Order: sequence, then structure tokens, then C-alpha cells
Amino acid sequence: MPLTGITLQPEPKYLELLEPIFHDEAEYFEITPETLWRKDHKGEFVPNAYHEHFSKLIRQSGKPVVAHGVGLSLGSADPSDAERCRIHLQRIAETHREFDFAWYSDHYGVTNLAGLAITLPVAVPMTEAMANLIRMRLAQLQQIVPDVGFENSVLYFLLGDWLDEPAFFSKILQQPHSHLLLDLHNAYTMAVNLNADLDEYVERLDLSRVIEIHLSGGTPSDPAWLPSGKILRLDSHDAAIPEPVWELYERVVPRCTNLRGVTVERMEGTVEEDDVQVIRGELRRAKEVLRARA
Repeated sequence: MPLTGITLQPEPKYLELLEPIFHDEAEYFEITPETLWRKDHKGEFVPNAYHEHFSKLIRQSGKPVVAHGVGLSLGSADPSDAERCRIHLQRIAETHREFDFAWYSDHYGVTNLAGLAITLPVAVPMTEAMANLIRMRLAQLQQIVPDVGFENSVLYFLLGDWLDEPAFFSKILQQPHSHLLLDLHNAYTMAVNLNADLDEYVERLDLSRVIEIHLSGGTPSDPAWLPSGKILRLDSHDAAIPEPVWELYERVVPRCTNLRGVTVERMEGTVEEDDVQVIRGELRRAKEVLRARA
């Protein structure tokens, strides 16, 4: 049966509040490797202050670790970005040697443009050339971690029809041991913001390629942000998982025949004492759905 896990975040308060859940409820941990690095005075990457926190927790628990990156920028096509990608892959390899990732995923889209780390993924054209480029990036990752994948992203502009994404994903996922990380809140957020058919989007996905599911919550944007006053749903990981995402999870899980893990995500800086029981309940509910599937 697939395992249930939780994201590890670097904020000390987050780690302290959720430590009982880490030990009692989570069956694996998901980390973002970039949060464990910093540059020293020579400009070399070295472990940062959070590295030892995570290392200690993982050593004590003996639980598996998966990696979910943000900054590799799978869709970067600029040749001048090649050196940054090489260094980033080298850092992933060094971190993998210590933590032994069961699999590695990164965000779909571009997170580095013109030498700037923009963090939030930006849309890429859904062309054959881009599918080839992302396949190449995944193949590079597979030289480090055999099982790799990418996550469907929340995008605030598109280069094409969102409902065409599943077919584009299938063009990318042609290599063995390449997978989709299906973030259900991301899919829900896109459907809400675009007024699109969420069920149609999911129906078009090849769910046999899903290795992991992400569950999280979000909040509405401030209407003052846009001149139109339009409110968007944000993939902010700062609230409880909403019921429509739970309902989607229950419908999807039986069809994800190669699913290995379900991860509950919650952003550091948004966890207070009252949230601890909420997150504990979310992990338990995720497990119950998996048991019902079995």
C-alpha cells in the first residue's frame, strides 16, 4: 500500500510544533534539497543551518525520504543556463548521497529566466521541442535518482489550453521510471481560476504514471491586487485541505495504479498550535482513503 508523508520545512518553529506528527503519523518525509544549501564566502555551496535539523530527524526516525525540488527549472531552454543546471544537478547528487531519495520530482515549467530565480513556475509552450527538452532534463536527473518526475503546476498565464496539458504530459513521460506527481490542489486551483472542467482534465491524465499525490490548501487573493478586482485562488499551502480536493482524491486514488506516496503539504510560517491537530487529521484521513482502496 502507498505510504503517507509530510513536507519538511526549514522553519524551527514548524519543526518543533509538528515533531510529534513526524514521529507518530508520517511514514516518509519530503524535503526540498535547495533549502539545505547556502553559499559560503568563496561562493561554494555548503550545508546550511537547517541541514543538521533534517539530518538528525531523519536519522532518528529511520523513515524514507523523497525529494521535491523547485529550482531545477525543467523547461529552461536558454543555453546560457546550462552551467547553473549543471551545478544544481551536482548539488542534488551530493544531497542524494546523504539522504538516499526514494524518488525525485521538480516543478513543471520554468523557474529560472534570464539568470533570475523566479520561484513560481512559468508556463512553457506545449510543443514537441519542449517535450523533448523536459525529457532530456528528466534523463539527466535519472543519472542521479533512478525514479524521477514532475508536478503539474499552478500557472497564472498559459501558452495554450489547460485541458491540453495531459496530452503534453504524455509526450514527456515516455521514458521508463519517469513519473507524474499529481498535485490535486494545483489542479483544483487551475480549474477554479480558469472556470475549467476539473473532471475533464483528470479524465485526460494517464493516472498510471502517477507516483505521488500532493494534498494541500490555499486561500483567495486580495481583490485589490488586480485592477479588475478579480479574486484568484492561490496555491499558498497555508490552510486546511478543502473538501473539493478531498473528494477529488477519493475519486482519483483507485485509478493511480502505480502510486507510491501521498504527501500533505503545509507552508512554514502558517502553522500554529491550533493547526497541529488539523494536520494530524489530514494525514489520518489520507491513510483511510488508501486503506479503502486496498
